[in-house]
Amino acid sequence: MPGKVRGVTRVGIIALIWVAAVAAVVASAGVSPSWLLAAVPLTLLGLLGAWDLLQRRHSVLRNYPVLGHARFLLERIRPELQQYFIERNYDGRPFDRDVRSIVYERAKGTDAEEPFGTERDVYQPGHEFLVPSMAPRAVPQTPPRVRIGGPDCAHPYDMALLNVSAMSFGSLSANAVLALNGGAAAGGFAHDTGEGGLSEYHLRPGGDLVWEIGTGYFGCRTQDGDFDAAEFADKAAHDHVRCVSLKLSQGAKPGIGGVLPGAKVDAEIARVREVPEGRTVVSPPYHRVFSTPRELVRFIARMRELSGGKPAGFKLCVGSRRQFLAVCKAMLDEGTAPDFIVVDGAEGGTGAAPLEFADHMGAPLTEGLLTVHNALVGAGLRDRVRIGASGKIATGTDLVKRMVQGADYGNAARAMMFAVGCIQAQRCHTNTCPTGVTTQDRRRARALDVRDKTPRVQRFQEATVAGALQIMASMGVTDPAELRPHMLRRRVDPCTERSYEELYEWLAPGQLLAEPPASWAADWKAADPDRFTV
Repeated sequence: MPGKVRGVTRVGIIALIWVAAVAAVVASAGVSPSWLLAAVPLTLLGLLGAWDLLQRRHSVLRNYPVLGHARFLLERIRPELQQYFIERNYDGRPFDRDVRSIVYERAKGTDAEEPFGTERDVYQPGHEFLVPSMAPRAVPQTPPRVRIGGPDCAHPYDMALLNVSAMSFGSLSANAVLALNGGAAAGGFAHDTGEGGLSEYHLRPGGDLVWEIGTGYFGCRTQDGDFDAAEFADKAAHDHVRCVSLKLSQGAKPGIGGVLPGAKVDAEIARVREVPEGRTVVSPPYHRVFSTPRELVRFIARMRELSGGKPAGFKLCVGSRRQFLAVCKAMLDEGTAPDFIVVDGAEGGTGAAPLEFADHMGAPLTEGLLTVHNALVGAGLRDRVRIGASGKIATGTDLVKRMVQGADYGNAARAMMFAVGCIQAQRCHTNTCPTGVTTQDRRRARALDVRDKTPRVQRFQEATVAGALQIMASMGVTDPAELRPHMLRRRVDPCTERSYEELYEWLAPGQLLAEPPASWAADWKAADPDRFTV
């Protein structure tokens, strides 16, 4: 019972401080007044520790009373020490401190402006900037939404511009899931369940859900691990399930299945995922329900049918352009298409992954979006398929850039974790998360107060979308559909910058069907709807 021992120790430390304080007071009265020098600070420490245990705002302090204040002290002292202790993780790679700070401030509702301008080197190759207009527009009062649902969809869904990306119950604690879904319900945006099944914590707050299933078919699987169509149909019929999604791959580790350590697989997780308790869960690297592009397209259509006509789509980290073109050909042959495709960038991913995969497998989000967007445009399918972007989206700038690159909306995972209190301790896989976000240890998870974190999720999403709309208005547009590639520019060397219109090739509607450009012709010709050609 390690969780129980930790809980006793946490309270026990405060109890010992109070015992010492009382002993010092008694000694000051009966032995020497000098004992007051110990009694006063010990009493203050005891009061501080009691407040830490009872307050609900800071998860770290609830799990680490008194000692947790050292973290907040480090964030207030000299920038050099903050740079060293806070910005860097255990292997020396830099954190996204600026982004994390923006998320924290927006979640708390204290978003502030910074004096003295940018600290970035704007002449550094790779620096990107959006193009402001000399005729800016008024910011829309109501954020636009994206209609998800092609001609085969009976129940279209209007997606918000920013939503909660896929993170499973099991990888996240029950309280984290409750806070995320509660924020989605309050803010009117969607919450992707991740591949870990559909739990009561996804359903209880009432937020709109994108129910994702992966290669393990958790929550709709037979005893031998196959897809259970009847169970899927029953759960997909729930009113809170607004879309259904099939995960092909994720940015952190494309081509291999997810892993949930056995220490996290308690009785509740085992019941939701329909797996043995206490045993490490390894998802297969491939799907049983399809083996060809054509079978994939047919299965997405079947998911839509089983869900009663709700939008159905899939998520992938892009690899081979030829294989994705084969899926496009299958869509054309079958006369049906997914209602949405979520592109996960290789730089994204909140889950643990082998370093070789995290650093070297899969296309970054920019290239992934450009591939999927152009392939659908060139095949004449873009008007019926919406594209979501997932991969380090945390600010309004991120969102606008991704929409310029071809996305219709964005999903955020890491930023949403920050909003519920994640400090990037990178102990997600150990079940010892200090803030209660990624643990199934009930005593640690208790530190995450749902009532406090729920509005933080809602405020972060609202402020980020508002920031994106403000940026677009300064660019002279009021709707994402008006964004164009020439509005985003990148510095290619200290003296030269180019627009995305110049840097990348943009296909015309139906161009692959009429006369593929030379750069696409070989892949289009080789793409086979009946096999995934390497």
